[in-house]
Amino acid sequence: MSDLQIGLIALGALAILIILCINWWQDRRARTQMQARFPVGEHDALLKDAAPAPFTEIQRREPNFGAQQAAAAAAAAAKGAPAAKPERAEPVVSSVEEDLNATVLPVDEAALAPEVVQHDADEPDAACEAVIDVVFNEPVAGDELAPFTLGLRHAGHKPLRLFAETAGGSHHASLRPDARYASLQVAVLLANRSGPLTSGEWAEALSRARVLADQFEGNVEAPSEPAVFEHARQLDAVCAALDVQVGLTLVARTERWSASDVLTAAHQVGFAPLYDGRLPFLDKQQRVRFTLTRGDNLSFESAANTTISQLNLLLDVPRSPADPTAFSQMAAVARRLAAVLSADVVDDGGRPLADGAVTAIDRQLLERVERLEKAGLEAGSVRARRVFG
Repeated sequence: MSDLQIGLIALGALAILIILCINWWQDRRARTQMQARFPVGEHDALLKDAAPAPFTEIQRREPNFGAQQAAAAAAAAAKGAPAAKPERAEPVVSSVEEDLNATVLPVDEAALAPEVVQHDADEPDAACEAVIDVVFNEPVAGDELAPFTLGLRHAGHKPLRLFAETAGGSHHASLRPDARYASLQVAVLLANRSGPLTSGEWAEALSRARVLADQFEGNVEAPSEPAVFEHARQLDAVCAALDVQVGLTLVARTERWSASDVLTAAHQVGFAPLYDGRLPFLDKQQRVRFTLTRGDNLSFESAANTTISQLNLLLDVPRSPADPTAFSQMAAVARRLAAVLSADVVDDGGRPLADGAVTAIDRQLLERVERLEKAGLEAGSVRARRVFG
């Protein structure tokens, strides 16, 4: 036998020995881990003397092997049965089941807890809005819905409002990223100063709702078109009969004014900073009473370098808070501003404003305010501002 063969045989024997050692070491480590995982104390019921109990006396119970053995031992002792030789029982089935039950992953109780039903105060207004429902086959997360609702803001000249109902029944006036929604409601304004809802505007709102439903596998439910259009016409007729705006004009006596001079003078007499190109005059509750604009209808900001010869003050009665002296207050502010700018105050017809006319106009406007309230369109309310927008 050559040296090469002898060397190969030796290497093979060495490899076998190494494998045996590795297997022994792994087996020893496994036993150590099992003993550490399933410790047996001096009170372990598995090591106690136990007499075999008749099979018919055994009852089905939840996995608890040690307790069952202890009960059997106690029964045998009571009957005077001879004690069996102590016998070590390896924990196999029942102990493993106990360990699995004890090591169940923790459950997120907050996730499984029922949703606390909460409703936002804002909701669709049946008096001036028609509602299109988008019902999903499965709840959809708010953060998934949000990008697809960006187009649900207007349909023609009619604003749209979006509401949502969660799978738990909560009503939200805006989408919340962490909520899951079962349906959406698209509220379509029936009438405003642009007129009643048209068939084209209604079709546009329906189309956008259907796109959303198709995206998330839902269905669209809408009221009948004849009923919607009839309601829109009735609301528009009421609004047209009650709508009123009263204005005053300041006319420069000699020199035209710069925009900066007008803004400075307006702030001196109490106007708030510019908002949407206008100067609002606010009451103590920060509600707009009337506004000041340029006579040429240009914005104070965009036409800052052009001079001004006229200024308009406007009292929008349906959108302003009810006040029996609303016009008188606007007239008083107009006169103070005219004194600062060296201007004359005239009415809508270009006539100088007379003191007697101010009181008469207040009475007329108060009657209109009362009629608005009877029609469910209280002056300055959210509904009135929405419809007379």
